[in-house]
Amino acid sequence: MFKAVVFDMDGVITDTEKLYRRFQLEEGLKRGVPEEVMHKACERIAGGNKYTNKAPFEAIVGRGIDYFEYRDKMIARLDAYIKENGVELKEGVKETLAYLKEKGIKIGLATSTVRERAIGYLTDHDIYKYFDKLIFGDMVEHGKPAPDIYLKACEELQVKPEEAIAVEDSINGIKSAGEAGLYPVMVVDLIKPNDEINVYVKQVYDVMTRLKEII
Repeated sequence: MFKAVVFDMDGVITDTEKLYRRFQLEEGLKRGVPEEVMHKACERIAGGNKYTNKAPFEAIVGRGIDYFEYRDKMIARLDAYIKENGVELKEGVKETLAYLKEKGIKIGLATSTVRERAIGYLTDHDIYKYFDKLIFGDMVEHGKPAPDIYLKACEELQVKPEEAIAVEDSINGIKSAGEAGLYPVMVVDLIKPNDEINVYVKQVYDVMTRLKEII
């Protein structure tokens, strides 16, 4: 019996993964990194935090590029865009959260997104009220794909990992949730599922249909 659902944020709750990808690519191209190399790097680091992403990013793109410097420039451009244009929710998010709340299912957030940014998104779209616990990358020692953040989410929600479903859009996130012992469901956003992914859906609204079958 599942008692909780824990959501990732970018690409699951908010339609922001496309913005990260846009500005990641643009910042990489400015530094002379071929587009195909940048796509590979972006997919490899998706879902991770700045510390877990540094080594794999630099190994893939090379050219002596420092990930932290690159990331700071990319985030500055991202923030400027979001300040002017805002962010959109993924389709079906509010309906899914309302359904879970109605059924008495605990709802958590497990995201590498900066705390202030994430809370701002939830507040702006009036969905903060649905979440029982918010877990951020700075609350755990190791970022995704390590299991820390999902183990922390289950601890905060007071459920066993096997009693919780994780909704993710990245391979790193799916690995993190799986290693923690949750039931991972992948929402297909920019990253396509591979042979490691057992359950995936096209959008968050489809998660609700899936949840009706298993909760």
